[in-house]
Amino acid sequence: MRGALEALLEELADDEGGRVKLSRPQRDTRFSPDKSPYKTRAYGVILDRPASVAALYVELSLDGLFAGTGYYGLATDQLARFRAAIDDEGSGAELEAIVAQVRATGVETFGAALKTAPRGYPRDHPRVGLLRHKMLVAGRRVAPGADGIARGAALDLCRTTWSACTAMNGWLDEHVGPSELPAVRR
Repeated sequence: MRGALEALLEELADDEGGRVKLSRPQRDTRFSPDKSPYKTRAYGVILDRPASVAALYVELSLDGLFAGTGYYGLATDQLARFRAAIDDEGSGAELEAIVAQVRATGVETFGAALKTAPRGYPRDHPRVGLLRHKMLVAGRRVAPGADGIARGAALDLCRTTWSACTAMNGWLDEHVGPSELPAVRR
């Protein structure tokens, strides 16, 4: 599974630019009640692209192939810029329209979200749904057929999903951008 995913990502990285980074198959079981040693999915990203800060994500599992992109795990400075831009009438309405366009293509948008409006914003804010987000990502999954997922179908899923998200990533690059905080070592 890892070899096929790596070949797919390398081919896509040739089109998109950037470098491929694959996940390790081993799980960190130190603090987990589930001590199974291996992940049940393989995934990787294309990073350091010239067109956008947003990574391009691909995951292969028994559920099928998932392609996604966006800003995952916003740092505190990014989150502040993200919410300020959503609060702004012009840029906030623009993102709302972009998200609607992304969803109209069949791509889901999601991300970790608060249960209510973030501190400092009214609960009846016109874009409270977007303000509640702590990240904004979008993606689409295709389930495997009897013979798996053909190479052409996999490439097409990734390319069409990422293309549908170009405006969203452009908005995120313009209004949020990379974190300016020092990198945290794990």
